Amino acid sequence: MVTKINLALQGGGAHGAFTWGVLDRLLDDETIEVAGISGTSAGALNGAAYKAGWLRGGREGARETLNELWNRMGAVNDMRLPGWMAGPFTAMEKFFTPPTRDVATLMEYAPPFVAASMLDQVTSPYYYGPLYRNPLESVVEGFDYDSVCSAEGPRLFVCATNVRTGKVRIFTKDEITTDAILASACLPSLFQAVEIDDPKTGRREAYWDGGYSGNPALFPLFEPDLPDDVVIVNINPLERDEVPFTPQQIENRVNEISFNSSLLRELRAIAFVQRLIGAGQVKKGAMKNVLVHMIADDDLMRELSVATKMVPNPVILQSLKLAGQKAADQFLADHHASLGKASTIDLQAMLN
Repeated sequence: MVTKINLALQGGGAHGAFTWGVLDRLLDDETIEVAGISGTSAGALNGAAYKAGWLRGGREGARETLNELWNRMGAVNDMRLPGWMAGPFTAMEKFFTPPTRDVATLMEYAPPFVAASMLDQVTSPYYYGPLYRNPLESVVEGFDYDSVCSAEGPRLFVCATNVRTGKVRIFTKDEITTDAILASACLPSLFQAVEIDDPKTGRREAYWDGGYSGNPALFPLFEPDLPDDVVIVNINPLERDEVPFTPQQIENRVNEISFNSSLLRELRAIAFVQRLIGAGQVKKGAMKNVLVHMIADDDLMRELSVATKMVPNPVILQSLKLAGQKAADQFLADHHASLGKASTIDLQAMLN
């Protein structure tokens, strides 16, 4: 028997390689079929690769397309630096492969990254003028958009934030373009805002990273024809015991908190509806009883840093993929039987 689920894929820069591993493992399980995907930033890239590959060649096609995506991501230099500055750092990495925590610390305090972080405080991506080019553009252009936008296969939703209004915009079907995915991954300190026509306003609107308004947005997955189960692949730790004290650590934690806030708001709404349904205060079928699940490895993510998000280091990418596979294995071992039947996250405990 096949169980259909929805996937909610968080953004988090190069840490999205964790989701790569999760998806790779889910593709092994032929009793699970993905019906809907909501993705933000790296989650949008993973979602587009999954869907395009699925339509091209089923499970194996999705796996191959995800591998191609992250191989291309591994070839991208530090997104804060021009290639000539990132080169020495990239060459230095090739001589050794210490533990993940040590690699993350090395990257965080490496002179090129520190210099780039300082430069961020006094420069804007608009200062590059005609020399500016989004480093992710060559990666995102590689998707087969006929497949990404197809009515067949998993329904895909891509989240971005309208700069003018601060509201979320969901791109789906033929609205999903190279620009839509770049908008979803547009951190304003690194990239120029992506401008896209909005048929609702009749204006050409500027967009920033979807994480500010939905990381990822869950509400598109509440459609009546989609399954009840929403499996969130979380790559931004909800909690950290240690108070950050370096500029890099503070920046990283600020991003984690802000990018988790929209998710927590939607989870609170789901918890409220679950209470109403459980108390019999709403008519059966009037509101969707969303079953929430989560795959994460907060211990690993707490070892990483803002540098490992910005620099797609091949060593870190492979570590994240393996961690994602392991986390998905554990999730399936513990909760496979609950899919389609009950939530496996205690939302009340998580939110209180």
